[in-house]
Amino acid sequence: MAISDLPIFSMLRTRMNWHQERQRLLAENIANVDTPGYRARDLAPLDFGRQVQQASAQLQLALTSPTHLSSSAGTGRFASERPAKYDVRPAGNAVNLEDEMMKVAANQMDHQAAISLYSRSMGLLKTAIGKR
Repeated sequence: MAISDLPIFSMLRTRMNWHQERQRLLAENIANVDTPGYRARDLAPLDFGRQVQQASAQLQLALTSPTHLSSSAGTGRFASERPAKYDVRPAGNAVNLEDEMMKVAANQMDHQAAISLYSRSMGLLKTAIGKR
């Protein structure tokens, strides 16, 4: 079995690739901050919440006593909603530099977290096979 076939590594690699592509788009938005008619672009977030909801739908808590509290599974939300921004300059440019820089910083932190998890998982795997 190849290391790339392990689910944790494939998920983290997908996550890192997503952050890399998002960084490219955000840099493009910043580079075109003064381009007339340019609209900022962003990637749709990875749908981790849907996967969690599918997994939690298969696992239901059992009430063994009528005094137990009922489950609130499926009521949580993972995606934060932001109000729509309508900052459009007279030239038609809709890029807000402050928002883009905040997105870049958040994207960088998330990418570093994924890299750290990947590195630690690789270290655990090496320790398990006695190569450390």
